[in-house]
Amino acid sequence: MFADALQFVVDERRLILEKTWEHLVLSGAALAIAVAIALPLGVWLGHLHRGSFLAVNVANLGRALPSLAVIALGFVFLGVGFWSVAFALVILAVPPILTNAYVAVDGVEAEIVEAARGMGMTGRQILTRVELPLALPLIFAGIRTATVFVVATATIAAVAGGGGLGDIIVNQAGYGLDGVVGAAICVSLLALLADAGVGLLQRRLTPPALRGTAPSFELDVHHRHG
Repeated sequence: MFADALQFVVDERRLILEKTWEHLVLSGAALAIAVAIALPLGVWLGHLHRGSFLAVNVANLGRALPSLAVIALGFVFLGVGFWSVAFALVILAVPPILTNAYVAVDGVEAEIVEAARGMGMTGRQILTRVELPLALPLIFAGIRTATVFVVATATIAAVAGGGGLGDIIVNQAGYGLDGVVGAAICVSLLALLADAGVGLLQRRLTPPALRGTAPSFELDVHHRHG
């Protein structure tokens, strides 16, 4: 079956490439929106050392909401198609990004911040020159988690006319079991490649002294903040 699935990918490479591109566009749009919303909010709340209640409850809400239910809600406001699925994926991606950004900045040692303030740095300078560089490993851990979630879950676009590799996975009658397994393999590879790509970006942006210190999973804010 695995060999037949790979053969399907080779034989139907034009279809696979088309659906992979749709999958990437959908995932990229959702992830970009989630980062634009959650990252600044999490960083700012962490800098102020406020909002742990918000970070914890947003994380819990994101885990509790079924993606299909969010898509159904998106139908009401956005109709069937690309943006209703993107809306669901944004809801899925926001919690790990917001949570890790908040905990990463909030967890910077107070002595370091006080030392920077004693050197005459403003609040903005402390955030951009001290807290953010130290927080980058954990911030990227949240982005990597969200990236894998989004790429893997974007297959649900098939139920809402959003396109992507899910169109093949849900259509066993048209593409056979070989097609279903082949498309699933492609989704898995995309998730792994996306995780590796964000990991490389993390390595380039993280100060050398901090490389290798970030876990590859979302922080447990319940443990940190009770």
